[in-house]
Amino acid sequence: MSNGEQWRGRTVLVTGIGGFVGSGLAEELLRRGAHVVGILRDSPGVQLLQHRAIHDRIDIVRGSIAEPGLAERAINEYSVDTVFHLAAQAIVTVANANPVSTFESNILGTWQVLEGARRSPTVTRVVVASSDKAYGNQAILPYTEETTLEGIYPYDASKVCTDVLARCYATSFGLPVAVVRCANIYGPGDLNWNRLIPGTIRSVLEGTDPLIRSDGSLERDYLYLGDAVEAYLAVASHLPDVSGEAFNFGTELPVSVLEVVQRIVAVSGVSGVRPRVLGVANNEIDSQSLASGKAATRLGWKPAVDLDEGLRRSIEWYQQYLERTRAEVTA
Repeated sequence: MSNGEQWRGRTVLVTGIGGFVGSGLAEELLRRGAHVVGILRDSPGVQLLQHRAIHDRIDIVRGSIAEPGLAERAINEYSVDTVFHLAAQAIVTVANANPVSTFESNILGTWQVLEGARRSPTVTRVVVASSDKAYGNQAILPYTEETTLEGIYPYDASKVCTDVLARCYATSFGLPVAVVRCANIYGPGDLNWNRLIPGTIRSVLEGTDPLIRSDGSLERDYLYLGDAVEAYLAVASHLPDVSGEAFNFGTELPVSVLEVVQRIVAVSGVSGVRPRVLGVANNEIDSQSLASGKAATRLGWKPAVDLDEGLRRSIEWYQQYLERTRAEVTA
């Protein structure tokens, strides 16, 4: 059975469907013939689903993922077969300012989803989003799946807990669940302007100097949205065989924040802008990169889009989005 055919007719729950990764995954699942159900808390997520033109092709369950019984109700009422748990408070600065809401969403929300799946007679597989941030600061890079999880800052610690809970349910209760640890995901649809790449692209396209919160030296591994979506689908396709396991997904090519901003300026072709380095970021890991050899060997996954091509595609999308938004405002 091909990867596309295996999704046809299946009912899939995507938590965090209003986020740019969740909505991108939902869009691809629809393309492959799945029936998609999403859990959505806030109205901005609806706007992104509308921009992807999929809002009227999915079923939405409204509420917070941390709400007791919500995930279980969604799973049972729609007879869900596969769960992709992506819902999370994912902004580091928000986690630093308000750790409790981050812990509620990322930790409590995870066990609500896992418990709902455990109690369901229809769920055959669960894929849980962890993060490269769960590894924390390490002396040896790139991270492998055997690297210990040492994330200690609020967001990072919440993802350590998410990761451990998922593998706990696999080992203790036989739930067919696996963990995805992605590098920094970027691409069309990310409307959180506080993130480096969308914020920089918007600034450059508007002709203003992009701001760098750190000193510009932080190194990250950047993964294009389409490659991340394929990563989630690859893991799900190999369940239950890989139950209880975690997989890294990245390019193994860490790039400094300053270089990313410079590449965006170069790819955009916009002149007269230059990055402003603020040096005010805190609770940030110095350098990160992921070894993806296990994913290549076990799942047949490899990234298909390099950073410059991914930035080019992203800039085109944001240019169209910003033009459309301006037109709607002036109409």
